[in-house]
This record gives sequence, C-alpha cells and structure tokens, in this order.
Amino acid sequence: MAETDVIIIGGGLAGLVAAYEAVQRGRKVVVLDQEGPQSLGGQAFWSLGGLFMIDTPEQRRMGIRDSRALAAQDWMGSAGFDRDEDAMPRAWAEAYLDFAAGEMRGYLHDIGLRWFPVVGWAERGGGKADGHGNSVPRFHITWGTGEGIVAPFVRAAEAAEAKGLLEFRFRHRVTALDVEAGRVTGVRGDVLAEDGARRGASTSREIVGDFAIKAESVIVASGGIGGDHEKVRRLWPEARLGKAPEVMVSGVPDYVDGAMQEVAKGAGAAAINEDRMWHYTEGLTNWDPIWPNHGIRILSGPSSMWFDALGVRMEAPCLPGFDTLATLKRILSTGHGHSWFILTQSIIEKEFALSGSEQNPDLTSGKWRAVLKERLGKGATRAVEAFKEKGADFVVADGFEELVEGMNRITPEVPLDAAKLRRQIEARDAQLENPFAKDAQIIAIRQARAYRGDRLIRTAKPHAILDPEKGPLIAVRLNILTRKSLGGLHTGLDGRVLRADGTVFEGLYAAGEVAGFGGGGYHGYNALEGTFLGGCIFSGRVAGRGA
Repeated sequence: MAETDVIIIGGGLAGLVAAYEAVQRGRKVVVLDQEGPQSLGGQAFWSLGGLFMIDTPEQRRMGIRDSRALAAQDWMGSAGFDRDEDAMPRAWAEAYLDFAAGEMRGYLHDIGLRWFPVVGWAERGGGKADGHGNSVPRFHITWGTGEGIVAPFVRAAEAAEAKGLLEFRFRHRVTALDVEAGRVTGVRGDVLAEDGARRGASTSREIVGDFAIKAESVIVASGGIGGDHEKVRRLWPEARLGKAPEVMVSGVPDYVDGAMQEVAKGAGAAAINEDRMWHYTEGLTNWDPIWPNHGIRILSGPSSMWFDALGVRMEAPCLPGFDTLATLKRILSTGHGHSWFILTQSIIEKEFALSGSEQNPDLTSGKWRAVLKERLGKGATRAVEAFKEKGADFVVADGFEELVEGMNRITPEVPLDAAKLRRQIEARDAQLENPFAKDAQIIAIRQARAYRGDRLIRTAKPHAILDPEKGPLIAVRLNILTRKSLGGLHTGLDGRVLRADGTVFEGLYAAGEVAGFGGGGYHGYNALEGTFLGGCIFSGRVAGRGA
C-alpha cells in the first residue's frame, strides 16, 4: 500500500511547480530535500529571475516585434540538434516554444508573477540570422527576481501542507529507488542531522537515521552538477570546447552535485547529452562568499573591451553578451582559463549588473523607488561598487600604465604587455571619430543604443576608453563560472523517464535541470537565457500534471 501518491525529490523551482500541479489534481505529495527548510527554492532563489517569453505585452510596449516563428528559428539555430537521441529534446523545445508564446505569461500572472517593464536582450548570438542567439530582446526580469519567482509556489505548498495535502521532509537524502517488476514504487535514503546553516552554505552530512517511503509515482527534480567540479571536468567536452580550466568558480552551492541523477541511472534510467553544459565566462570571485568557491557573474552591456589572457582583443562574436560558448572556447584556446575586461567608470556605471537576487536588492524588493534610486543615482549599483572596491579580480587606476601594472600583480604568471594593449585600445577609440566604423563592437554598441531599453539602462554613450574624463580606468579579471547542465535524464513529453532502450521507466518522472530542463536537453548545445527557469517551470508543470 502506497504511503503517498507522489514523492518529489528536490524542493527547487521544478519540484515546487510539480507539487503545485499535483496538489491541484488532488494528489497527496511528499517533498524530500537533503537541505533544510532555509534552502527551499533551490538555485532559482538565487537567480536574477529572467524568463524567456515570446510576444508579450512587455515586448510590445518596448517596440519589439516577436513571434513564435522567429523564436523557433533562434532556438533551433542555437540548439544545433545533431544526434539520434535529440528527437525528444527537439520535441520538448517545440512544446516549450508553444508554452512561451501561449499560456506561459497568463499562467504565471495568475499565480502572482509580474515583470520589470524593460525587456533584456541576452545572448545576442554569433552573427548569423539562422545561427545562435536571440534576434530580439526576450529576457523578462521578474519583479522580486528569483525570490519573486519562487515565492508564489512556496506559498501554495505551505497552504497545501496546512490542509494535509503536502508534507515536506527536509534533510532526507535519497540514495536508492525501489523498483518492483520494472516499476519505481518508492525511495530509500538517509536522514541527515539538522543544520541551521544559512541558505546556500555547506551543511553537515552526518547521518542520524534512514527512511523508506512508498508512492505511486516519483518525480526527480534534484538539479544539476555545477557544484561538483570533478564531475564537471569528467564530462567536459574537450574536443568541442578545449581543455577544462584548472581554476573555476562555482555559480551554485556545493550540494548541486548530481548525486540523485546517478541514483536514477543506477536504477535503470537513461541519461543523454551529459557532455552538453553551460558555463559562463564572466565570473568573479565573490568577496563575501556564501558557498565554497562562490562565484558571481557579470551581466555586462556591450562596451567593455574583452582581452584574452595573453592580451589579445577577442573578435566577434566574442563580445560581452553575445555568444557564451564561442567565447568560452576562444578563452580556453590560449591555454589559460581567465580573460580581461578593460573599461571606464562611465561604462561600469551604466552597463554592469551582477547576476543573482542577493546582488540586486532593488529589483528583489519589487519597488520602483528602490530601482530608480539604485539605477539612476551616482556611481554604479552598490553591489557593483562593493566588488570594485573589495573584489580580488578588480584593478582601478587613473593611468593606463598603472592599470596594467595592477593587472600583472594579480596574474604574474601571464604578464601583459602595456604597449600591445594600448595599441589595440587606441585603434578601437579611433573608430569613434566617424559615424561609420568597421569595428564589430562599435557597430554593436550603436545598434544596442537603437533599442530604447538598452539606451535607457544598459548601454553607455560611446566614448574613448582612454578619455581621462570618463575614468578612472578599470580592469576586471574574468573566471570561468560553473552553472548549468544542458543534458540529463531522458524523458518523454509527459515527463516520464525513459530507459536506455527508449521504453518508459514506469512510475518515474523527472523535471528541471536533472532532465536537461526537458527531454534530456531541450537546449541542445546553446541556451538563449531565461530558458533555465522557464524550463524548470514548464517541465515541473508537465511532471506534476502527469504523476
């Protein structure tokens, strides 16, 4: 006799959405999570809260003409599906595009989500109309950021808990799936010692007991692998991207270790596209870390000059905000894992944002007064200025030679030639003397300012980097930041996990990053941004409606 109808492994966004949907159907739900209640919401809580949606009122108010057809061209050009096992990921991508162009906004609006009116233009692509990238802005930042996305689903879960329809069991780590006659019938695992560490921080792995629960259906929503660098390196696509860097910073807590995915595979679940992953190239070492090796990503506008570790300016599409994986490959081609931004105070004030709810208290507050004070006041945001002052990766100087001396102090193993850097910067600055230019970045800056949203809050007025009136000069050492798994458990369009032979693994569902956000990797090789949270919501919704 089953103890409950549905077990959900993982209390992140995908798991919470699945719980919401299952409870709506009258199913009794148990949510298991190896962390404590303070970490409910998982990685989504820490996010900027961006969602990929298509042809929304927010886009139309900003003069953006979008359509499902244009988004599909962008998605498929980015995904580059080229494997036999991509049939289901492709089908999931088509289904998500239908959702994002259809009921997604209304579904989330009814739950209580609202969006910042300026739509962001993320991942602008590799320069081909039918290749990677977003043709138009589609990145809808949720009021309240990641906290604002998670909160309505937490409230719904707590209301269901009060009615006896849902039970949270925290500090429960699943170590095995029970399988009878080819069907998953429940789970077993360890009960971990209580630990009151703050959200995201490392917690004890002391075992104080064990547990076993029976259920009609089990949904795995346990996240990815980005916190386990050994596992990331083991799966790293060296032939495609180059050798993994020796030093990386972590964009996720250390409990994001992929352990549950291995449990599911050990029980007979198939995983596909595990070599596809999404790591950022603009990572900073957090001066005030929460989890081990804590990194923060710079969300940069288009004006910072980007140099590789050897001091060579990177070519298009390796420009800020354009093509993440092409830039990752280009950086690693030097044999080093870091690169550099060189910019001015005028640029950092207009163009630098940091990813994460905790780095954007104004947007997280959901209050216009806080946003206007933070974004339109003197200087960069407080979070950016704090990194500039205290961050190990920042160099600030009034003079150019002084700047390069500071850069060489923090990377003495790869010294830079000041004269070589100056020549490249002067050549770039000379391109501003006419309304015409052949420099791809100058052209991109001018095009960005043609979009009202970028001109208002994301792109500085073009100016010479070496103009002393725009200073001081700033250099930022950029690290590779681990973040997302693009592959994972192979699932059908109903969210049910498949076995290696393509048959359904009865009783088992998967959602979120552990399932490659749908189907075992609905992004293909490249993400368009806003598709991680969006994929968690969509796949969690599917699994919760089916389990």
